[in-house]
Amino acid sequence: MSKKVLTLWSGDVVNEEEEVSILRSRSEEVPVPFSNDRKKDIKTLIDAFLTRDDAVGLAAPQIGIRRRIIIFRNKGFDEKKWSGSEEDYDVLINPRITQSQGDMVTMSEGCLSCPEIQVEISRFPEIKVRAHDVNGRKMSKRYTDYLARVVQHEMDHLNGKLIIDHEGTLYIPQQRQESFVDVIRKMRIPGEG
Repeated sequence: MSKKVLTLWSGDVVNEEEEVSILRSRSEEVPVPFSNDRKKDIKTLIDAFLTRDDAVGLAAPQIGIRRRIIIFRNKGFDEKKWSGSEEDYDVLINPRITQSQGDMVTMSEGCLSCPEIQVEISRFPEIKVRAHDVNGRKMSKRYTDYLARVVQHEMDHLNGKLIIDHEGTLYIPQQRQESFVDVIRKMRIPGEG
């Protein structure tokens, strides 16, 4: 059974305050070594991600866990069905970008927590990340191009930032434009986007 992904809205209605609050809050660090409760959180995120064919990545806050944990495919981005084997995804716990390089690249991004829309977002094409792996070991890894974008997107979730908070062009389905304008205006963080 798939764990529910929290969203800012459903249809034309802003979701419950608690759900929105989780998505909008800065997540807490995961103490290392991991307690049994934190190991359970990590496993819950992995299991939730592996049941989805519609996600390239997922952050713990998106399933109601206020911890700094992200998971994402490291290959097979365009495949609807993918293997889901451990070598095909990365899990980063307490990730921190330590380097970013290159000229910002703008691309359209969607998000499970902001359904039906896309936003053009500028991100670095190369980043270096320090984190802990699922066993609590320190790691450092370089990500480039699309994978760098995915990591930066998922890390935004850990800080309560969503695609609607970026300044880029917002794409809303034609039939939904009128109703979505008010919903999105209510959900943007003042001073962002």
